[in-house]
Parts: sequence; C-alpha cells; structure tokens
Amino acid sequence: MNSLDRQDRAAGAVVGSAVGDALGAPFEFGPAGVYTARFPDGVGTMCGGGGWDPGEATDDTQMAVLVAESLLERDGLDLPDVFDRFRRWAAAEPKDIGLQTESVLTSGDPWDTAAALHFQINGRAAGNGSLMRAATSAVYFAGPGRPEADARAATMDAARRIANLTHGDRAAWEGTAVLHELIRVALDGTDPLAAVPDALAAVHAAHRERWTTVLAPGWHPELATEFNGAVWPCLGTALWALRTTRSYEDALASAIDVGGDTDTVAAVTGALAGAVYGSGAIPARWTGALHVPLPGYGDRVLRAPDLAALAGRLDGPWADADSADFKPPRSET
Repeated sequence: MNSLDRQDRAAGAVVGSAVGDALGAPFEFGPAGVYTARFPDGVGTMCGGGGWDPGEATDDTQMAVLVAESLLERDGLDLPDVFDRFRRWAAAEPKDIGLQTESVLTSGDPWDTAAALHFQINGRAAGNGSLMRAATSAVYFAGPGRPEADARAATMDAARRIANLTHGDRAAWEGTAVLHELIRVALDGTDPLAAVPDALAAVHAAHRERWTTVLAPGWHPELATEFNGAVWPCLGTALWALRTTRSYEDALASAIDVGGDTDTVAAVTGALAGAVYGSGAIPARWTGALHVPLPGYGDRVLRAPDLAALAGRLDGPWADADSADFKPPRSET
C-alpha cells in the first residue's frame, strides 16, 4: 500500500463511507448494471433520485455521525447514550430507516434488551444496518500503539457491542467486528485484504465458517445466497469490490453496479476503500455535493469538511472499549 498520512486515511474512511452512501442512494433496489447504465462513460456524479437530493446521505451516515458524536462527547463508549441518540433520531421520522432498526428503536424496550427481544420474536436480525454505520466507530477504536492481538480484540469487541444495540443476531455483530478490524489495519497502512484470515480467526466459532466462505478471495456477488441487505453479502461485496479494482472511484462503481441495497453496500465499500486510498482519492465532484442532515437534531447539516474534521477528532487517543464487560444475550451464548 502507498504511504499516506494516517489522518488522511481516517478522513478517507469517514468521508468515503458517506460519499458511497449518497452516491448509491438513488440506485437502491435497482438491478445489476444500474451504475453503468446511468454513467456509461464511467464518470459518475451525485445525480439524486429515489427521493434523495444529489449528494444527500441517508440513514447510514446519519447513524454513523450519531455514534461518532456520542463517542466524543461521552469520552468513550456509552451504550445507553448511543441508543438514546438513535431513538431520538428515529422519532423524528427520517426519510429512510431499516425496518429492523425502526422496530427495535421504537419498541419502548430498554436499550440493553430491545434488540435481543426483537430477535427472539422474529428470528431474523442479520441485516446490514450495523455495518452501514461502522466507519466512525472503526476509526475511533483503531487507536495505534497496542500490541496487534490486543488492538484486534478491542476494536472487534467494541464493534459487537455497538451492533448489538439494534441487531440481536450474532452474525451481524461478527460482520461488523470484521469491518472494524479491516479498517483498523488499513489505517495502519497495511493491506486489509491480507488481514482477512486473522480477522476470521477472531470471529465467533459458530459463525466463522459462513464468514470464511463469503470473504474468500474467489467469492463473487453472484454467489450470494441472500439479498445484499443481509450482512454477509453486503460485506462480501465490499471486499470483492476492493479486491477487483485499483481505485476508490472504481471500487464504488463496482459495488453500486451489483444493484440491490446500493447505498449501504457502497457505504461499506467506501469506508474500506477510503481507508486504503485516503481522502485525496475521493473525487471533488462527489464531496462537493455531499451533505448529511440529522433528523431530530434541529437544522444541522454536515458537509464533507465537517466529516473530515470529525474523523480527525475520532482518530485521537485510544478510548478503552471495556470489552471485558461485554456479555452477549443468553440466546447467543
């Protein structure tokens, strides 16, 4: 990997995820080839559509910002605070919110049981909603200076805890944990694709085989057994897009061209590719139009410079994840 400033990579992850979200939003639920059909010359723009203004970020980035601001304002991971911010946002009726996430946040159940109760009742909770918002927390918990194994364990455990606020299925926790770890590796200037085996070795044993399959070098989105609104093909497609392209822009184009849940697949791809290639690799024609409204928080709208500054604050001193205190729901042990 090329030599980039760590802060450039951190900004790349946060801004890159938001750009992917906004770029992919107008194509959501579209067919394969949707990006190429709209931009046959390969030069995509923030076109808007599907209820989204050009450059408008969706719930993916809105929730990522809420996580980031809680981490910074609470000086660490305060799970009840994160949940309360999510709940305030959901009550403001954002343009888009995942059905599972909405059900958990509006259930009235306590923060530490709402997701588990939803999973127990519905039996399905492996959506990609915890992946989509992970760029900011991945940067925050990627603090350098710890031994490799300790750093991996800490960032993956933090990811599981945040994912578990809305997703009771451990499959979602483990996928988010892997994404955290791969972004941490990329921020250190190391190839995240080469780090996949070590990340998989730290995945819960009951979920390791399925994640190993979808993150394998030979996996392709056509091999997916679920819609890419599920956690497995979403992360698998992001790694495939990173593996088979050579630039941030091309990675996002490939991810969106898969079709389906294009905003979230592109947000996850953008986080990884942004961490690899840095913020300077993100086209100005995309960052210039980017804007992130925050329903429930007045008239606030964040733009690319605000997100880059947020990334700089997140990439600060290590905050203790207190991972030893984490206890999964009984149904998952």
